[in-house]
Order: sequence, then C-alpha cells, then structure tokens
Amino acid sequence: MLSVKLCGAFASALFLTFGAAQASSYPERPDVGFGQPISEADIQPWNIDIHTPSGAGLPPGEGTVAQGREVYQARCLACHGEKAAGGPVYGTMVGGIGSMTERPRVLTPGSMYPYAPILFDYTRRAMPMDAPQSLSNDEVYAVSAYIYYLNELIGEDFKMNAETMPQIKMPNRDAFIVDDRPDAQAERCMSDCPPIGTVADAEWKAGD
Repeated sequence: MLSVKLCGAFASALFLTFGAAQASSYPERPDVGFGQPISEADIQPWNIDIHTPSGAGLPPGEGTVAQGREVYQARCLACHGEKAAGGPVYGTMVGGIGSMTERPRVLTPGSMYPYAPILFDYTRRAMPMDAPQSLSNDEVYAVSAYIYYLNELIGEDFKMNAETMPQIKMPNRDAFIVDDRPDAQAERCMSDCPPIGTVADAEWKAGD
C-alpha cells in the first residue's frame, strides 16, 4: 500500500506535468501587451467639453425657440412633461428663480446654472436619456433656446448659437463662491509624480 507521502508526491508531479503541457500550448506573448497609438483625430469625437463661462468649445450651429419647441415635443416631452413643467421621469425645468436661498429650493436650469452654455453641454452629452448624443448641434441649440424661453430669460425671437448663448445673463451667476480649499488647488503632474495615497505619499516625501 502506497504511503500518504508517496501519493502526495505522485499527485504533485502529475499536476506539474499537466501545467507544463498546458503552458506550452499557449500562443507566444506578443511584443506589445495591448492597445495601439491614438491620434488627435481619434480623440476628437470625445473632445466635446465646453468652457461654460466663456462658451469656448461651443460648436457651429443655431436654433430658435420655435424649432426647440418641435424638438422638445418629439424628444423630451415623454420624460419632462408639457412645457418642461415635470414628467414621469424628471421634475420641472422651469421656474425657481430666486429660490436658491429658500426652502425648498427649486432647481432648474434657469434658477441654478451660473452660465447658459451649461445647458448645451449637458444636453448634448446626456440627453435624451434613451439615446444620448443623438441630437444634432442645431437641435441642442434649439431645445436650449426653448428651455431658456420658458424660464423667461430670452425672447421668442432669440437665435441661440455659439456667439449669443454665452451672452445670456443667468440670474444665479453671481451667487457662487470660489472653492479655495487647499485640496481643490491640485496641479497636473506629468512627470516624476508622487504616488497616490496618503501613506505612499508620506513615504515618498520622507525619501527626499
């Protein structure tokens, strides 16, 4: 009868032999692990951020309140309700101006946003919820015009585009303060960067 030690040694040898056979059947590792170079042209479709205080980055295009009403009826009504007063998915996008110091506050693009281009930036990225980024630039400008018209911030004949949108004076523009906390003053590090994390960071500084 084989001893327990002998059985264990036999099982280990069998496992190592099987593992070696499996490893030899794997394809050779390529010189490059994964990925490929990416160009500025490749990144461009995702490079859609907008500097909302100035409107820098707003694309070409234009829309009117009347056009925006049509876009809203077709693409936004089901979630936001008639005249953006609230629907089954989202609350109102109209009103609340002057309520930011009250309880309850009414948070809408008109009452909350300090800069008008924020609405374009968010709508283009995230709306409609079931098909984000499916609206054209003209449609986003138009529906933005409609929403700001409903908030009584622009007239019905306003033409919304990259030049006119940043000029809209938002009611809540001057109610924000600069975040001067030290941890909010981070600077981008591109080389010789300290490790991330408090313990590793302390060790890295101690080694200087």
